[in-house]
Amino acid sequence: MISIKSAREIDLLRIAGKITGDTHKYLAPFIKPGITTKQLDELAYNYIISQDATPSFKGYDGFPGTICTSINEEVVHGIPKNRKLKNGDIISIDIGACYKGYHGDSAWTYPVGEISQDKQYLLIHTEQALFEGLSVIKDHIRVGDIGNKIEAYAKAHNLGVVKELVGHGVGSNVHEEPDIPNYGQSGTGPVLKEGMVIAVEPMLNLGTPDVFILDDDWTIITADNQPSAHFEHTVLITKDGFEILTKR
Repeated sequence: MISIKSAREIDLLRIAGKITGDTHKYLAPFIKPGITTKQLDELAYNYIISQDATPSFKGYDGFPGTICTSINEEVVHGIPKNRKLKNGDIISIDIGACYKGYHGDSAWTYPVGEISQDKQYLLIHTEQALFEGLSVIKDHIRVGDIGNKIEAYAKAHNLGVVKELVGHGVGSNVHEEPDIPNYGQSGTGPVLKEGMVIAVEPMLNLGTPDVFILDDDWTIITADNQPSAHFEHTVLITKDGFEILTKR
């Protein structure tokens, strides 16, 4: 069942979303060659705790980190470790923050130093695919309208759409109904209504859309080792549009 949030719940989701977005802003200056993903994880943990919140992902189904740190061909769910970022890498950082029982969820992909033109192309157009998907959101659209918009933009720019991974509802659980695929047909799927809160998160690849999971049972990578990018916002559906809760 897709829940419509009360005014109180929306207020708490706004705060959780703001903490999530502010954590991205806090981390951004540290994303440089030489820093480890574990150091970024520790910075994120300390910041979220300082905001009277808790990390949504730490311990979620056993995930060991505060944030997901996915580098280059890693699509999502990369585990923070002692790996150092290098000039030319791209890194997706997925952050969740829980405030008084309600969650914010947002991912962004960052360049590390100077990156190639191909990676720059991937980042520009995956970010734009997110906003293409958001652009159709308002009361009484269908889930398929979002996915169709993202897929059409990705295909127009020759990027692979990962189909095994989708967006989702957000509330007192970080993952709720409905699923929000990054592909689909307009006019299909569940109806979205004013007061619902969802995370839209295109994951696009420079090459094949195919992915597989590593032996750590978390990290998902592209089948051809080509780079992948991931951009995500949590949004509130309003009568005439949407409100981004995880602004950076």
